[in-house]
Amino acid sequence: MSETEPDDGGHARFLDDAAARGLRVEVVERGRARSLEEAAAILGIEPREIVKSLVVRRPDGSFVFALIPGDRQISWPKLRKLLGVNRLSLPAADVALEATGFERGTITPLGSTTPWPVVADETIAGRISVGAGQHGRSAFVDSAELFRSLDATVADISDPL
Repeated sequence: MSETEPDDGGHARFLDDAAARGLRVEVVERGRARSLEEAAAILGIEPREIVKSLVVRRPDGSFVFALIPGDRQISWPKLRKLLGVNRLSLPAADVALEATGFERGTITPLGSTTPWPVVADETIAGRISVGAGQHGRSAFVDSAELFRSLDATVADISDPL
């Protein structure tokens, strides 16, 4: 599938999973954005309120979702220590798609084809925007409710940009 084709299946999986978890989400059509900062401006929020869902590969070939605020970056040393591993990596786009069922830019733990563990940065709080499983759509959700519904581990896993 090309990036220009819609993936309604990913968005449907996102909505179905949120509903199954009893999670209230508000989906917003925002059109394509060229950057996180542009998406934040379109949504009328600060970049820190957009939470990036990064799929990270462990040495054993399994994955974990790392949720990072838009104004921060993943701290590899902190995440390695938390997970008890000496190596982690971001997989190629095709591997991430195979692992989650989502293209880059649409990845979210909600509706992933495999329910990988979730680690959320401790600085994430309040109402946030996350990917909704399809380009041009964002979803607003309460971070505490999201973390509870995903049984997420909340820890210090990021650094300022």
